[in-house]
Amino acid sequence: MSVTGVRMFSITNETRDFWDAQAAAFDEEPDHGLLDPAVQGAWANLLLPLMPPAPVSIVDFGCGTGSLAVLLALAGYQLRGLDLSDRMVAAATHKAASSGVPIVIEQGDAASPPYAPASCDVVLARHVLWALPDLGAALLRPSGRLILIEGRWSTGAGLAATDCQELLLQHRQEADVKRLDDPTLWGRQINDERYLVLSRR
Repeated sequence: MSVTGVRMFSITNETRDFWDAQAAAFDEEPDHGLLDPAVQGAWANLLLPLMPPAPVSIVDFGCGTGSLAVLLALAGYQLRGLDLSDRMVAAATHKAASSGVPIVIEQGDAASPPYAPASCDVVLARHVLWALPDLGAALLRPSGRLILIEGRWSTGAGLAATDCQELLLQHRQEADVKRLDDPTLWGRQINDERYLVLSRR
């Protein structure tokens, strides 16, 4: 399994198995678990100003263990989470229940999501687009607000900001890039390319 190309996976079962294996230790990364209040606060300060006023509906594609979904639900948003990995879904479901927020977490593929078009106000996806076999045609449909958090990492994997922006503009009218260089977001200094893309239409 190569992790050095732009597209990390092309076989759904292989992808699911990989992320199932990552689930137990996933939250040990500061930006995954958001266990450090400073890291959690940095993500809240980044994302909340980009959202329409609560309550609106948000779908978190590739929600992992549900940290961002919980963060947004605690701010009053209506959340659904989708992840391919059964173990990530189980972890996210447990995290949502422990936090006391009503989040619907489902197992499914972001490349063919089980949602009708225009069924949510905001689509959020962190580190998902680069790993999809077709680079996310379904994810990029021009419906609602889209917030992508992506990167081109020191391993060589990922998607450069210019490529991501170009891809979005093939499907949508807007793709504003914000560099995510603040080490507080990641719990450490970084030396690779990390960014957010906002598309309102």
